[in-house]
Amino acid sequence: MSFNIEPILERRRFLAGAAGLLLASCGRPASNAAPAVRVAALRPVLQTLPGLPTKDGAGVSLLRVIGQRALSQLDPFLLLDRFHSDDPNAYIRGFPDHPHRGFETVTVMLEGHMLHRDSKGNAGNIRGGGAQWMTAGRGIIHSEMPQQVDGLMSGFQLWINLPAREKMQAPAYQDLQRDRIPAVALGGGGVAKVIVGRAFDTSGPVSAPSTEPVVATLVLEDDTLVEIPTPPSHTAWLFVHTGEVLVGESRVPAGTLAVLGAGERVRLRADQQRSGVLFAAAKPLHEPIARRGPFVMNTEAEIEQAFADYRAGTLTL
Repeated sequence: MSFNIEPILERRRFLAGAAGLLLASCGRPASNAAPAVRVAALRPVLQTLPGLPTKDGAGVSLLRVIGQRALSQLDPFLLLDRFHSDDPNAYIRGFPDHPHRGFETVTVMLEGHMLHRDSKGNAGNIRGGGAQWMTAGRGIIHSEMPQQVDGLMSGFQLWINLPAREKMQAPAYQDLQRDRIPAVALGGGGVAKVIVGRAFDTSGPVSAPSTEPVVATLVLEDDTLVEIPTPPSHTAWLFVHTGEVLVGESRVPAGTLAVLGAGERVRLRADQQRSGVLFAAAKPLHEPIARRGPFVMNTEAEIEQAFADYRAGTLTL
């Protein structure tokens, strides 16, 4: 009498394979996760967008990146302006006194020199490699005026929204000179400077606001691969201001914003040339936005009140 043993062997092979998979999933360290899992954690590029030429302040020429019609906001980011010119006529008139309420402004200086003054008595010289972080809160009047008559003026202005519960807090100002912003070597001659939040095992000097932002400038060299961990729930983007960068498999040229999708890390490298990047991520607020001119609140009634307070001279009280 013959006996077919093959079905029994096949069942044993199946059970052994299933047990191995179960043990691997339970005992394997997270650092040995399957490559497919790591790839899935990378943030893809969802959208690229060029800056739109415009003027602001007393006639400063700039590119409006976030805050233009094609991208009115990127919660909690309300505005990103890029200024870059060696023509004094493009920047010399600066940004004279003007009010704000309801959000935070960040100035990142790559080159040049501006002077900040505000209604709370704060003053700060913002030079190349430095930054400022101003919380407008319930109301502030400030100016940013060039302190040079020629040469290159280059940098960014970024607005970050405040949650409704913090919009009427007291204003605050943080002056960040170049030597206060930590620099991290990236390899191949590249460097990252962390303004706020934590990146590259380094924390920026700004006290952490409730949107938990990460803002950093990067100079990339020699095709060195760089990865930036990000909280998965954060909104994230980067702006390439010099050169060209590969974000995952997507090519992002100079003058372009890359809006990033969900994920745990951003992977980027310069594409055969020295490249400069502004990177930002923050926790979205998911709140209504009412916005007009220099004020950002949650309702139209609050906007009307801000204008009324400004006209009455009580905005900063």
